Amino acid sequence: MEKQANNSPNKKILSTFTRFIFTILFFTISLVVNAQVQGGAKYLIKEITVTGNTNFSPQTIIAYSKLRKNEEIQVGGEKIANAVKTLWKSNLFSSIDVYITNIVDNTADIEIKLSDLPELKEVKIEGVKKSKKEEIIDENKLQSGQKVTENLIATTRNYLTNKYKKKGFLNAKVNIVTSQVIDSIKKDRVNMLVNIDTGEKVKISSIDFEGNEKLKSKKLRKAMKNTKKKNPIRLLKRSKYIEEDYKADLVSIIDKYKENGYRDARVISDSIIYNDDKTISLNIKVEEGDKYTFGKIDFVGNTVYSDQQLAGVLGIKEGDTYNGVELRERIADPSNPDAQDLTNAYQNFGYMFSTINPVEVSTEGNVIDMEIRISEGKPAYFNNVTVVGNDVTNDHVIYREIRTRPGELYSKSEIIRTLRELGQLGFFDAQQLTPNIKNPNPVDGTLDVEYVVAEQGSSQIQLQGGYGGGGFIGTLGLSFNNFAIKDIFKKEAYKPVPRGDGQSLALRLQASQFFQTYSFSFSEPWLGGKKPYQLSTSISYSRQFLFNPQTRRADKDRRFNILGITVGLSTRLSEPDDYFLFSQALSYQNYDLRNYNTGLFTFGDGTANNLSYTVGLTRNNLYTDPIYPTGGSSFSASAKFSFPYSLVNGVDYDALKDERDALDPTDADDFARIGEIDQERFKWLEFYKIKFKVDWYTEIIKKLVLRPSMEFGFLGAYNNARGVIPFERFFLGGDGLGNFALDGREIVQLRGYPNQSLSSQDGGSIYNKFSLELRYPITLGAGAKIYALSFLEAGSSVNSFKDFDPFNLNRSAGVGLRIFMPAFGLLGIDFGHGFDPVPGDTQKSGWQTHFIIGQQF
Repeated sequence: MEKQANNSPNKKILSTFTRFIFTILFFTISLVVNAQVQGGAKYLIKEITVTGNTNFSPQTIIAYSKLRKNEEIQVGGEKIANAVKTLWKSNLFSSIDVYITNIVDNTADIEIKLSDLPELKEVKIEGVKKSKKEEIIDENKLQSGQKVTENLIATTRNYLTNKYKKKGFLNAKVNIVTSQVIDSIKKDRVNMLVNIDTGEKVKISSIDFEGNEKLKSKKLRKAMKNTKKKNPIRLLKRSKYIEEDYKADLVSIIDKYKENGYRDARVISDSIIYNDDKTISLNIKVEEGDKYTFGKIDFVGNTVYSDQQLAGVLGIKEGDTYNGVELRERIADPSNPDAQDLTNAYQNFGYMFSTINPVEVSTEGNVIDMEIRISEGKPAYFNNVTVVGNDVTNDHVIYREIRTRPGELYSKSEIIRTLRELGQLGFFDAQQLTPNIKNPNPVDGTLDVEYVVAEQGSSQIQLQGGYGGGGFIGTLGLSFNNFAIKDIFKKEAYKPVPRGDGQSLALRLQASQFFQTYSFSFSEPWLGGKKPYQLSTSISYSRQFLFNPQTRRADKDRRFNILGITVGLSTRLSEPDDYFLFSQALSYQNYDLRNYNTGLFTFGDGTANNLSYTVGLTRNNLYTDPIYPTGGSSFSASAKFSFPYSLVNGVDYDALKDERDALDPTDADDFARIGEIDQERFKWLEFYKIKFKVDWYTEIIKKLVLRPSMEFGFLGAYNNARGVIPFERFFLGGDGLGNFALDGREIVQLRGYPNQSLSSQDGGSIYNKFSLELRYPITLGAGAKIYALSFLEAGSSVNSFKDFDPFNLNRSAGVGLRIFMPAFGLLGIDFGHGFDPVPGDTQKSGWQTHFIIGQQF
């Protein structure tokens, strides 16, 4: 032990010396290596060659590498490293090497050796339907010639796996295999086999909760909007498991607790249990916490609004059960841009830069005292307001609809209203309308807004078809809804017609073997260009023929001609709000009968004149997309009436009525006299007509829209002795098409029944109708908008108020499909089941198929 102790100092010195020597050697080696890297030999490039397996030209590769002849390079320097890095970034090569060769004095050659990535020749997809294969190829860019990288394979595999998991195939697996192709082309090419094994959809057999004592499991399951357990009677929500939806529903569970006062509720754990029947069970464990109520709520920092005003908007009082979801939505509701919340109260009053934060200042005794802390900022004003994307529509057509003007106070509601107005024009894809806020400057209090629009075809070729009146009815029409009449004499403007000024011009031909009609209409929505005064004009000429029961064809010797002219003017009102439109129209129709005797027209040879004035009031605040509105309402009321000629023309219509009632229509002479009396009664039509219709649109859940509708019409007479006119009547039932009878009649749709079958042969003078429609979109793309629908309808048509019973209705239900294409308008098909018999029958109407071509409703 002593010897070891005596020698220990020497060993320490030796150990220290050894460490010193190794340190010197390590430092020397580091200097040498560093010199090799940092200070390597420098050469001038003499030649650059390209070798390896590549189909790119040497010139292209050299240019891309940025290496140049006679350029100085350094061994291990940045230029060679950057050349390799640049070539790698092209994602065109599987291997890249750069060599220095033929060193002579201070010159050297550079050799770039590389191999191309293989190109995709063919791709084969197994495990899915043929119709889905092209979609997969396009979504993953698996076209021939695509460079096949590990990243492409991994990305494709992950994309497809996630895609099918989102559809409920929880066990979906994707296997991708590539194989080299040997052919006459000297390219490195591969075929790709994509095998998709979706497995069966994984359904949820049960959703169980643990720890919930205050809220029942049934209530929590109901809060999960997208994750549902198996239920054979549920149609709208399936029981498949989708992880993304499930995670969102876990948040919804906590929101449900917050709505009921349980502020501290949380999900402790959740698990998936795989069952033997290939279903899964979800087990969710929650911690509820205590129930809270709201205490005092103070507002801090507000100068624009008083505490009382803000409290009225907030709508939460001391003592209310704590509701975190309601509080959040009362501060700012992102799901509803028009919401009556505190943020919008400031945003719509110019305070774009305001911020509102709710802060809990005390939770003593489970009573939460709140401070709503507001930083108002300074008012903001619009600086520049611009529009981009309008290639056809002229700027002034758009700018006159814009509610946000440079220099005006900022208003979020006016931006939203502008989007609605632009969408209602029908010239742009409503789904792509976007307002971009640019250059917000809190210091200056200014901002720019840019409206992005996407043009869509607004002109239509109308091809309308239907069966009614004993034959096929066809319509050919051209409707130009963004016309520019000022360019009508400019040859270069015809693309194919002058467009861009927002005017409407329509040409229409409708015909069957029983009638022909030609019409022309034109409207200018901003007469004079200063205010929204819409001028509408139309002219039409029609011929109608009676049915010959012997030949079962039209009798061209028994005809009914109509010439009509209408001029209308409408304007937007400011009271009670600027969604109201007031309209007026003056119309004249001349009816010329030649040997045209029917139950209504006993004066087979004669004329009738209809000079009438129509006044209407409409209110339309439907949301942006006019084809598929998700909210708002549409209301219209109109009154059409003629001059009361019987008050001034001196004719004793009571005497004429008594004489007519005493005549025998089966006697030839009496029938001729009846015709003379009726010619006197209807030479100038005397009537008034009242109509009312209202539609509501409500989004129940995302894009699922409920549309209730109600309408009513009444045709009356000033003088009962003169009677209700044989024109302008209502015909209820069918698809709403079939306007082949040109006596001013109105065809009212009621699906599930034959066309016009629910009114008397001569038409009704009163009708009412109720409708409930549920719509869900399949796609709302720019090229086509497609939605499915189901409906309940009920209505009736009678000839006098003594027979009118608003609850004695013909009922129907059914389903349908609508397809809107900009060039052709709305197309559709309905399958309706009538639950009641048509007048004169004892059997219910049953199933009816209705084809809708070119008509919107």
